[in-house]
Amino acid sequence: MKAIVYHGPGNIEWEDKPRPVILEDTDVIVRITKTTICGTDLHILKGDVPEVTDGRILGHEGVGIIEEAGKAVRKFKPGDHVLISCITSCGSCAYCRKGMYSHCENGGWILGHLIDGTQAEYVRIPYADYSLYHIPQGLEEEALVMLSDILPTGFECGVLNGEIKPGDNVVIVGAGPVGLAALLTAQFYSPGMLIAIDMDENRLEIARKFGADYSIHLKETNPIEVVKGLTQGKGADVVIEAVGVPESFELCQSLIAPGGIIANIGVHGKPVTLHMEKLWSHNIKITTRLVDTVTIPLLLKTVQSGKLTPEKLITHHFKLYEGITAYQVFKHASAEKALKVILSAES
Repeated sequence: MKAIVYHGPGNIEWEDKPRPVILEDTDVIVRITKTTICGTDLHILKGDVPEVTDGRILGHEGVGIIEEAGKAVRKFKPGDHVLISCITSCGSCAYCRKGMYSHCENGGWILGHLIDGTQAEYVRIPYADYSLYHIPQGLEEEALVMLSDILPTGFECGVLNGEIKPGDNVVIVGAGPVGLAALLTAQFYSPGMLIAIDMDENRLEIARKFGADYSIHLKETNPIEVVKGLTQGKGADVVIEAVGVPESFELCQSLIAPGGIIANIGVHGKPVTLHMEKLWSHNIKITTRLVDTVTIPLLLKTVQSGKLTPEKLITHHFKLYEGITAYQVFKHASAEKALKVILSAES
């Protein structure tokens, strides 16, 4: 089969790899129909994730058709149309029993990381009964690729951890794909005001189309003054950090109102400063989380009902064999006006 293969920092190739086989009775083999590229894949390509070794097939999101199932798989059979969770769950360890699939003692984030991933014609999915979801008939595949990772991430790590309530003033720092996913799903809870902050005008325009009441260009305006002005000097009830750099986390601390919640989504590669000299008396909460994908069933229902339209996040389409070009477009997202890209396998 063909796949997108990592060969060290800055080096990926479209090349032949052995087709995966069943290794455990709980495995299935999925023929990929559609997949995508994640910001985490770019971190890998930059060399930020040293656990990813030379020869690893990348990717942890996608949909496809089951080709083969291990004899212990109960919920799925060959021919089933499935959504692949970015998180692999054994369903029985202590963390899985608590719903913390991301910390599964036998899985977690392993696809495209510790085992071969989904940017290929075929992929092996361990613990299939707990790591796949049936796709209801009639739903658009491209929309559902967004439910593998990005939408659960924005929803779980941002919206749910932020405990958004009706009437809350919510600021989202970072209007990239994950920040926009948080923006879309925050609207489930009827916030009083949604404010998006970014330094890319195209993304701010998209945020406004997606439901942001206000957008703030980081390079042209003082975001602290604007947010304080919009909230009668109080600040936001919830601030969602969706960038993952020290500057954005510091900004969040300046935007939060007393009693508020800072919900971190961003993947931080450097230490950040926590201003306890200012926040010690403000009754705030700071949350962190790696996505568990426990909300995929809920999100599937919202897509099925038409309440959520994840396909709005997709800006570019490629064939799977054009994956190297797709990586370049995604890497230069600002210049290319790219959010999420779809890679479609040939039938």
